[in-house]
Amino acid sequence: MKKLRFILYVLGIVVAVHIASVIGFSRSVEYKAQDTLFRLRGSKPISNDIVIIAIDDNTFQALNITWPFPRELHAKLIENLNRAGVKQIVFDIEFIDNSNPHADSLLAATAAKYNNVIFAGKVLRNPDNPDHIQVLTPINQIMRRGINWGIVNTSVDADGFIRNYKCFDSVSNTPYYSIGLASVANSRVPQTDWQSVINSSQDHISLLNRRIPLSGKQKTLINYYGPGGTFTHLSFASVIDDESIPMPGYQGHELDEFYDLIDSGILKNKTVLIGATIDELHDQFHTPFSSSFTAGVEIHANFIEMVHAGDFLKRVSSLFVILLEFVLLTCLWLVFKAIKPQLSLVLVFVLAALYYYFAYYLFSQQNLLIPIVQTVLSFFVLYLLSVVSHYLATQKEKKFIRSAFQQYLAPELVSKLLSNPHSLTYGGSLQEISVLFSDIRSFTTYSENHEPEETVQILKEYLTAMVNVIITNGGILDKFVGDEIMALYGTPVPLPNHALAACKTALMMREKLTELQERWRTEGREPFEIGIGINTGLAVVGNLGSEQIFDYTAIGDTINLGARLESINKEYDTQNKIIISEFTLEKVSDFVIVNYLDEVKVKGKNQAVKIYELLGVK
Repeated sequence: MKKLRFILYVLGIVVAVHIASVIGFSRSVEYKAQDTLFRLRGSKPISNDIVIIAIDDNTFQALNITWPFPRELHAKLIENLNRAGVKQIVFDIEFIDNSNPHADSLLAATAAKYNNVIFAGKVLRNPDNPDHIQVLTPINQIMRRGINWGIVNTSVDADGFIRNYKCFDSVSNTPYYSIGLASVANSRVPQTDWQSVINSSQDHISLLNRRIPLSGKQKTLINYYGPGGTFTHLSFASVIDDESIPMPGYQGHELDEFYDLIDSGILKNKTVLIGATIDELHDQFHTPFSSSFTAGVEIHANFIEMVHAGDFLKRVSSLFVILLEFVLLTCLWLVFKAIKPQLSLVLVFVLAALYYYFAYYLFSQQNLLIPIVQTVLSFFVLYLLSVVSHYLATQKEKKFIRSAFQQYLAPELVSKLLSNPHSLTYGGSLQEISVLFSDIRSFTTYSENHEPEETVQILKEYLTAMVNVIITNGGILDKFVGDEIMALYGTPVPLPNHALAACKTALMMREKLTELQERWRTEGREPFEIGIGINTGLAVVGNLGSEQIFDYTAIGDTINLGARLESINKEYDTQNKIIISEFTLEKVSDFVIVNYLDEVKVKGKNQAVKIYELLGVK
């Protein structure tokens, strides 16, 4: 169950990051990350079927008038555009208020004459009163003639960027479609009932065999073809500049640019959008391509081009994103558990870069937008969680090791063990070690002849002194068996010459015992004698206890022989009461002084073992 706990961690991160992604700031950062995909991809080829007639600085200078322009000029524009052979005219200019009755009638009559004009209206909503909604239609003269129109409402994100196109707005269950949709619906043949060919559902709009995916309520993502200026721009003044329109700004040097436009064929069979590109008219917006402004009329142009090309941009489904994040985080967690935190951090950055490339591939090749920041953020959150988990696990492991060994190992050995806990193999492994056994001679008789309190006290003094000697020489106290001491050398931390360390321990134990014996005699207490046996060889070492009780110990023939050497001390008249095996002597022959004693057979062994009395260190 504990091994599967990380699944809950992963699910928790996925859910938490998704919840955070809907917060304003997080969403804004996500938008900015996805905007970089447009700039990395760059501009896309366009059909050149769309031309923008720009109300620009040149127009104001040439006409030398203020805004709004007399509507006779717009009527003249419609006239000249049709003379140039345009297919459709779309106004991103609102004629919702009456002006001069003659001018209004002329504009409506001219548009009706050619039957290829789409005018603009708007739906106004009061943010303080949601029930207060106004539908602002073009002037009555236009509406009475049944001329097509659409709304120009924009869908601006919280950071001021336009990434979605508002396809329609619904008022009292009546849809009001945008000029972009009106343009597409009338692109083949102008028709008064064009709205009837549009079918909308919760996730798409259908018209002219095109399914426009909706990314939100009434909106679709705009697959921008480039920054401002991507589409062909012609000045409003250039189109109306024929012999009939005075151009005061030219100061008598009339250019009659319109005729050059006719000769060039630049307007032939084109969809023409008319809109303001001058900053003073405040129809400029930020788009993903740049923080610089793009005219609102060009945003409509991007939408129309996108629909005609069927080049729609879609968001990857949330379910796919969640599953992808879950799989990635699960794999990442398993890798984190196997490598160091420093490498994990490098891996996170590498994976973040690869994921960004994956997001770019989906965007540039499949027209799919996938969350970037929220997924990359989940990588780093998982990394932080893994670091915390690794730290807590390490501290728990160190606490366990320290509590298990601090009483039996030298402090420096405990520190080495903590720095490399993998040297402590759980479950047992075959290692070469040296084992030392020490036992008090006739201790049963000694305890029977002394008061329990005295026996306990003298045993405490003896064992404390002996353990200090063991620890000083890099050994580990394996266990006490009554008055018997078992010590291991070369595990769990390797020693350069564990056999020599065991021999030095035995000699120091004799020295310490001599000191204790002299003190005990002066205190009127009866001393005792000990015997020591040392053997070296392979043994199974590790946690050989139960699930409830940890017991780091060693077992095998090497250990049995060590215990046997300690017990046969009483059979030989040795100087220090220390017997070592031939296997130990092989490791320390250059460093110690010994005296050959005998060959003995150990239970379970057919071949006799040579034993030696340890006298001292060279």
